Amino acid sequence: MLQPLPFSAPSPPGGSVIDVARTCWGAAERQSVKHLISAVLVFAALAQPARTQTFSGTITDDMCGKAGHAQMRMGPTDTECTLACIDVHGATYVLSDGKNVYALSDQRTPQQFAGQRVKVTGTLDAKTRTIQVASISASK
Repeated sequence: MLQPLPFSAPSPPGGSVIDVARTCWGAAERQSVKHLISAVLVFAALAQPARTQTFSGTITDDMCGKAGHAQMRMGPTDTECTLACIDVHGATYVLSDGKNVYALSDQRTPQQFAGQRVKVTGTLDAKTRTIQVASISASK
């Protein structure tokens, strides 16, 4: 059985623990605690989980993503050009929707869809313009 501690903190006369904190802490300490609480609240508000979205576009490579394959033309088709740019030039797979080019976190799955219209499901990191890929499927 637990034994009570041999001492107990007296409660302040006519006050609470908050009143003790007000009298024991100086203005600088109280201000620091206020800043800490504010920072925690701001962080909590910004740390909302990313929202899963579906993006439509064409799987291409980052060298031809905006300009198109006409300039590089590493193969007779867009698919062959994409695969050649990946293999020969070390390019990476991206999703292009005609206006935007998004980097893809998954660099294996896009190989089977090179040069094709697809739907990519995942979460977008707006700062890096990278989609954390959950799935890729051919567009119908």
